[in-house]
Amino acid sequence: MIGQIKGELIVSCQALPDEPLHSSYIMSRMAVAAREGGAKGLRANSVEDIREIKKIVDLPLIGIIKRNYEGVDAFITATMKEVDELMEVHPEIIAVDATESTRPNGELLEDFYKKIREKYPDQLLMADCSTLEEMEKADALGFDFIGTTLVGYTKQSKGIKIEANDFELIKKALTIVKHPIIAEGNINTPEKVKRVLELGVYSVVVGSAITRPQLITKTFVEAIHQN
Repeated sequence: MIGQIKGELIVSCQALPDEPLHSSYIMSRMAVAAREGGAKGLRANSVEDIREIKKIVDLPLIGIIKRNYEGVDAFITATMKEVDELMEVHPEIIAVDATESTRPNGELLEDFYKKIREKYPDQLLMADCSTLEEMEKADALGFDFIGTTLVGYTKQSKGIKIEANDFELIKKALTIVKHPIIAEGNINTPEKVKRVLELGVYSVVVGSAITRPQLITKTFVEAIHQN
């Protein structure tokens, strides 16, 4: 089943509590719309959303839990608590923060990775990274998929643009990373999706440009008022 995402689009169906579409029911319908549009995979946040999506959509799913911990920067499936919760709904892939950002209880990524592998040896894991060095480390640890998810969103990647110089970061990653790369983060046009797939990534995730209407609307309004 997981092979069907190769060379295809994954749609991220997420809405946080402060967003207008925050609802497990709405995210499940968003997943249906993504499937009808031709998406071959999904990414979703929270046990509740994943459970509702899986009831009506049979596509490979990347599961995460976003949870903030006081005093640390990592927030995407940052501890075993989130991994255990996700295993209740069995997403095909679990994505975790694999950056050098501070982690709950000062835990090292390699120790966290080892714990997951020991407890759930058959679970596919994706590393959400923000720099080339983080991707290289996650690859060496043995993550099944390496994601560019957090490029430009962490302190250590501030100012880095994934699309810069015709996706130079992805090009470099493809030369040093052995595991499949899933491109994600600010790949917000059909042209960008096509280009990164041409470069050789395994799959591409698009989120806000498809599933966050408040942000889509904002781009149109800003265009109207540009000087």
